[in-house]
Amino acid sequence: MKFCWCTLMVKSMEESLKFYKEIVGLEVERTFNAGPGGEIAFLGDGETKVELICNEASKEASFGKDISLGFEVESVDEMMNFVKEKGVDIHSGPFQPNPHVKFFYVLDPNGLKIQFVENI
Repeated sequence: MKFCWCTLMVKSMEESLKFYKEIVGLEVERTFNAGPGGEIAFLGDGETKVELICNEASKEASFGKDISLGFEVESVDEMMNFVKEKGVDIHSGPFQPNPHVKFFYVLDPNGLKIQFVENI
C-alpha cells in the first residue's frame, strides 16, 4: 500500500497556497473546481502530496493539537530566519531531542502545526 496524500480543509485557498508555496516551498501540481464554491489543489513533487480543499459553504478548518506535517530543511537556523523575515511567527522550538535531529514549529493559516526538521 502506498500513502498518496494528506488532505487539509482550508479557510482560504489563496492564503493556504501562498503559505505552502512561499514558506514550505511546495509546487502546485494541479488545481481544479470541486463543484459550486469548491476548489482543490494538490501540492508537492514527490510521491506524497498535500491536498488542500476549500469550500465556500464551510469556512471551518479544525485540526487536533497533536497533529503536524513535517518537512525536512537543510538548516533549522536558516529556516527560522526565513520564516521570521516572511512574517510567520515561530510557534515553538527549536528543539533538539538528540544529537541527530533539530526542529521547530510554525502554524499554517488554518492553525495546523508545520514542523521544519534538520537531520544532523
